[in-house]
Amino acid sequence: MTKPILEFWFEFASTYSHIAAQRIEATAKSRGVDVAWKPFLLGPLFVRQGWNDSPFNIYPAKGAYMWKDLERECAKHEVPFRKPSQFPRQTLLPARVALALESTPQLADFARRVFVANFVADADIANREVIHALLEGIGVDGAAVLTLASSTEIKERLHRRSEEAMSRGIFGAPVFFVGDEMYWGNDRLDDAVAACAKGR
Repeated sequence: MTKPILEFWFEFASTYSHIAAQRIEATAKSRGVDVAWKPFLLGPLFVRQGWNDSPFNIYPAKGAYMWKDLERECAKHEVPFRKPSQFPRQTLLPARVALALESTPQLADFARRVFVANFVADADIANREVIHALLEGIGVDGAAVLTLASSTEIKERLHRRSEEAMSRGIFGAPVFFVGDEMYWGNDRLDDAVAACAKGR
């Protein structure tokens, strides 16, 4: 019997995607659910809403609440966290690399390491040397993957992914899909996994 598949749409600049990325595999495995990791960019979605920055920067009160809440949620789920010195960081490069790895078993490991680099180590995930080191750390040819990530094929796939996100009504991250049913936010991860396990 084929395991049910939960779609996990994530953005490397997304604070709550960091928590979800560290939790999702164990949570899904406990219910017999497989995860399809779906990297995408929030930037194009924000532009369509008239934003040129993260809403957590545009609305200071919302941002202040988010950082405090993030600390609580990370502590609750025992996920390491340190507020980055730059927020949000540019995520085009790691998103393209993640797409280049999408058909490989290394994608999840790479994604988790990028989140740790950004939200724990305070590293510049837009830097090719940082990403190259992360790729080498998961046992793949960093130079080869970076070359693929810069190809027209990957650039076009990332554009199509953004269009798909908009067409499916995504407005933030993380998002989980069970079929066409959307669950938004790290706090909906358990509900999404439960629904997927029940075949809804």
